[in-house]
Formats: sequence, C-alpha cells, structure tokens
Amino acid sequence: MPKEKHTLPVKLGDHLELTVETLASSGDGLCRHEGYTLFVPTGLPGDVARCEIMKTTPRFGVARVIQFSQQSKDRVAAPCPVFPECGGCKLQHLDYGQQMAFKVQSVTDALKRIGKIKIPVAIETVPAERTLHYRNKGSFALSHRRGKPRIGFYKEGTHEVVDSGTCDTVLEPINAIKEWVRGLMQQHRLSIYHEKNHKGLIRGLVVRHSPETEQSLLGFVTTTGEFPPKFIEQLLNRKSLIDLGVAGVVRNINNIKTNVIFGNRTEKLWGNDFLTDRLGDLEFQLSLTSFFQVNPFQTVKLYDSIKEWVLQKPGPVVDAYCGNGGISLWLAKAGIGVTGVDESTASVDDAKESAKRNNLPNCRFVKRTIEQFLADPDSIGPVQTLIVDPPRKGCSEQVINAISQLNVERVIYVSCNPATLARDLSRLTDYSIKAIKVIDMFPQTAHVETAVLLKQTLSP
Repeated sequence: MPKEKHTLPVKLGDHLELTVETLASSGDGLCRHEGYTLFVPTGLPGDVARCEIMKTTPRFGVARVIQFSQQSKDRVAAPCPVFPECGGCKLQHLDYGQQMAFKVQSVTDALKRIGKIKIPVAIETVPAERTLHYRNKGSFALSHRRGKPRIGFYKEGTHEVVDSGTCDTVLEPINAIKEWVRGLMQQHRLSIYHEKNHKGLIRGLVVRHSPETEQSLLGFVTTTGEFPPKFIEQLLNRKSLIDLGVAGVVRNINNIKTNVIFGNRTEKLWGNDFLTDRLGDLEFQLSLTSFFQVNPFQTVKLYDSIKEWVLQKPGPVVDAYCGNGGISLWLAKAGIGVTGVDESTASVDDAKESAKRNNLPNCRFVKRTIEQFLADPDSIGPVQTLIVDPPRKGCSEQVINAISQLNVERVIYVSCNPATLARDLSRLTDYSIKAIKVIDMFPQTAHVETAVLLKQTLSP
C-alpha cells in the first residue's frame, strides 16, 4: 500500500511572518507554522520577522530573515565582522547570560528526551570569565580566489571558506601568525589544495599558543609536494619566528582524500616539534596533533571539579580517552594514582613526557583503544573511579558494556555532546547521577561541555 503523501504548509520561496519560539540545540532559532517546524539561522526567542523559505523536507524547513519587525530583548551586537556568514560562532548575537541558560537547557532537554532520564540534581553552571580570545588553537581552512589565499573557517554546511583577517575567539598571537603566513603564501603563490581534483600543496594551517609560556607552534597540513625554496627561506627566518613567539614549525603530511585534518606523519621544519604549555603548577608538552582542551582558562575549572569529585572517595583512577593526559596529570599532582589510556600515539607520547617533566611517577599512560584496554582485566587492576571523556560520538556499546562488567564504584563522564551523553547515561543502568556541571568551554558557540558524577546504585 503506497504511503500517504502529506502536503507541506510551506513551499520554497514563500514569504511568511514568523515568531521565533526557542533555540534548537544547533543554536538556530526554532518556530512553527501550522504545525510545521522551521529553523531560522540567527533567529532568537522573541524575534518576529518576515522570512523566506529556503529549504523544505518532510519533517522541517529552513527560513532566512528578510526583515525584523521585532527583535529579541536578548539580542546584542556581534563583534565578529564575518558573523553570521562564518559557521564557527553561532551565538555571538545572544546575551552571554542567555548563552549559559541555553546550554543548560540543551543538556536538560537531551537527558529528558533522548535519555528518558529524570534529572535528580540541580545542574550547576561554570560560566566563562573570558568570552572572547580564549582559544589556544586555531585550525584554519584554506582556499584561493583570483590568486589570493583565503584563510578562515567553513561557512556552515559547506566547504566554502569564509576569509577573515582575525578570529575573535582565538588568542591574539594566533591571528598575528596566521596573517604573517598569509603574506608569505601570497607573495610566493603557494599552491592550495583543491579537494575535488585532489591537487595542490597546502591543505590546512594550524597554530597552537600557550598564554602562560607565550610559545606558539606553527603547523602546515600538506600533501607530499615540495615547498618552494624561497618560501621556505623566508618562512624559517629565525628572527621573524622569534619575534612572533614561534617555538617550532612542523609539517603534517596528509595525502588521502578525506575530511580528516591530520595525516599520520609529522616532520619538524624548524625549532621544536612541540610547544610547552602550563596549567596551574603543571607543565605540558603539546605536539601539533595531540588533543588538549582549547580553553585553558575554563580547563582549570573543569579539572578542579573532577579532582573535587575524585577526592570525595580517593583511590586508583583510570582516565579513558586521556588525550595528552591533562586530567590524569592534574589528579596525579594531587597524589592520586592514575592510569591514562588513549589510542593516539602523539597524545600518549606527550602525556608520558609531561609526566616526566612534572616528576609524577604515580601516573602511567597506555596506548590502546579504550575497548581493548577495558576488555583486558589483567591490565587494569583495582579502580575506584573511571573517567571517560570520549569524542562527540560518545562511548561505543562495547565500552558501555565493559563499564558495567568492570563493576567500578564511580564514573565521571565528561562530554562535549549532550545527545550522546544522554544516550550513554541511559545505558549505564547500574549507575545514578549524583552531580552535573555545565562548564562553558566554548563561549559564543552552541557547543556544550558537561561533567557528570555517577555512582553505582547499590554503593553507599
């Protein structure tokens, strides 16, 4: 029997007066017309605007604002000259207090709707004191137009690079280094990678910076071609690099047709192949590809929250998806025995070096997938608290099952995605939520960082 066709109440090109009711988890305004859901990019709750229908699907549509007849009381002037064209910061036009309320609501909605979880505790918030110029890493996309390099971030939903001389969320030295490189690339007409024909040399530009040591690491992501000799000569000019605070220049080789930024091989071109960073009393070694939280100012607050929870009942800790070992080292500094686990060679190598630098023998690191590590009980030993800080896709079913079999008393789940957090918490049926914190690691964006303390239901 053929499916019944439903007639949509809107069609492409329609002009409608719409009232934005709330924000979707994406940060887009959300409204309804005759029961049909419409997303309005840049729309805020309380906006009333004449809009044009730009896209329709059976379940939802997308509309663009033509003219406001009434603007939200929470709307503010966005500082960025390419907002909202650039897809990086979708909430620059929203009052910061309301940004925090939106992020708490995103977590609440995900837990209730996706996880079917009745939230037993009040959600604590840890807002950012610094809402601009906080990111310690810039990963820039490149393209070219009329012989000039375009360096910036992708327009949302596309691979079109929005060119900008500055980004208001990165630490200022990153902008200065990026613009210096732009000048050299333009002067020497460097070939920029074209993803459709898989030709060109420069695929991406990555700059890391430490606000504590004032060191920067400059990285090029390239195919296997060669840099022009005169470009290299100017790029590796020692005085220029020292004046910019660059501690090292590296090149990462990625010759595969992929959206993944980095390849497997990184070469040193000048100086060190890492930078030295500091958080609190700890010193870290960071290579180009190793994972480290991008907001050092909020990272300290996140790590302190985790330490506070662990010290409520001290004992051995396993830090899964440990990256370069930030959480592990923070806990080890407090006298806690920690095993950090990650599948990234670069991250684990950095973590081991950082443990040596800080003289923390009570912290060991293992290069394995989390699935492999948890499936091998002999390698784990006694565990009082398991910390998981997975990527956006969350924990695999194998990891969730292994947590239950590990029979660990306490789990701390750190998440950058409320949807997968809710899904995973709903599967950890032997545990109950004891505390939730929303730590704003990404001001001006719709990204949400959450830390949750779980205890076994039958534990005291």
